[in-house]
Amino acid sequence: MTIFTNFLRSLVLTIIFSFIVPIFFVGGGLLLLSLIGNIPGLQDLTEAIATEIMHFLATFGSGTPLRGLFVISLTCSFVGALFDMFVYYRYQILRIDS
Repeated sequence: MTIFTNFLRSLVLTIIFSFIVPIFFVGGGLLLLSLIGNIPGLQDLTEAIATEIMHFLATFGSGTPLRGLFVISLTCSFVGALFDMFVYYRYQILRIDS
């Protein structure tokens, strides 16, 4: 029973962290762009990059960048969960073989 609870704990933590990482990555990138935008001469460049990031997110979110970010985060969460299940399966196979 402890193996199953360890697996569930690992799976839940993987899902949560895999969901949060893209949000922090995109948010940190946009924050960095806004900070760099305060440097004279770089306002137009950082604004263009931020606009393109928003258009990219809107592509995945049916026109809404926030929904696109959630879709990407859910996809990363799903892939992280699949990877965690694969690692658990491989661990079980390798433990039986040895």
